[in-house]
Amino acid sequence: MILRERHLFGPGPSNAYPEATLGLAAPLLGHLDPEFIRVMDETSDMLRTVWGTENKRTLPISATGSAGMEAAFVNTVHEGDVVVVAVNGLFGQRMVDVATRCGADVIAVEHEWGQPVDVQRVIDAHPDPAIIAAVHAETSTGVRSDIEALGAAKGDALLIADCVTSIGGIELKADAWGIDVGYAGTQKCLGVAPGLAPFTINDRAFDRRVDRPRSWYLDLGMLGGYVGEAEGKGQRTYHHTAPVAMVASLHAGLTRILDEGLDAVIARHHDAGRMLQDGLQEMGLELFAAEGWRLPELTTVKVPEGVDSAAVRKDLLNRFDLEIGAGAGEYAASVWRIGLMGHNARPDAAALVLAALKDALGRAR
Repeated sequence: MILRERHLFGPGPSNAYPEATLGLAAPLLGHLDPEFIRVMDETSDMLRTVWGTENKRTLPISATGSAGMEAAFVNTVHEGDVVVVAVNGLFGQRMVDVATRCGADVIAVEHEWGQPVDVQRVIDAHPDPAIIAAVHAETSTGVRSDIEALGAAKGDALLIADCVTSIGGIELKADAWGIDVGYAGTQKCLGVAPGLAPFTINDRAFDRRVDRPRSWYLDLGMLGGYVGEAEGKGQRTYHHTAPVAMVASLHAGLTRILDEGLDAVIARHHDAGRMLQDGLQEMGLELFAAEGWRLPELTTVKVPEGVDSAAVRKDLLNRFDLEIGAGAGEYAASVWRIGLMGHNARPDAAALVLAALKDALGRAR
């Protein structure tokens, strides 16, 4: 996963926990092997813990987080449904695109990038939407939004939450916050290679699902026939060939997180992010995300005036084997995105980024 021992501090795949990497190298099981079913069930149990949910339909979908987004919408959006989407970055825009393709009447509530979602504006956008959707931790801007407040005010609407960058890094309580459908990715704070979409849907949303979604592969009804249904939890039976190595890796990564303690992992992300952000500001750099809503796991910083963003990133890669991310959309050349996630959420990682960036900026100016 890690080329040339490079240190990956971008918004994409983070350095995986060693345990998760070893999980990928474990001997393969058959996807119908009873031992694999046990591993899958344990993985789903651990996902319930990190999601903060009792939902029996909590599982890793066999594709990346973008497929989790699509699964959320194709299974819940009926033709002509009013869907209100809070847009404060690239992934809110993608929600609009996916919902539109599902035949929804989409109301996009636009926000300035770098700012959190204005909950009241979203709630006031329509008196009776079928669905409200928002990104908890916007990967393109490094901003957290108040999903708990949206859940409290959603009324009869279903609440879909994108938690790709938040799960395992900041507080997330799907049940307590009223999240009806949530999706995430493995490659961020969970510290596992990209390839699965941790997914959860409650009974309320499942009962309203589309009978015949536009996607066969992501049809949650076809992923039914749950093992363990009587015990109040469930895991899908055979529908497609499961990515057994990825599930084993996720199992190892989640085990590592829960052995450390989820609260301790979240605190570690917070401390590493605070160290990085304080250090960047001490260097005279300006943070992009709104104060008070900055993600500790994904820091966005403005590229100094007169500095070639791509040249600095190339210098970091060539001289330090260190990769940080460019900005997104119109901020591609004017913002850097620096991720301290999973195994990288540590003080030494923050110190490495600060020292390398200081050196690279000194050469660029």
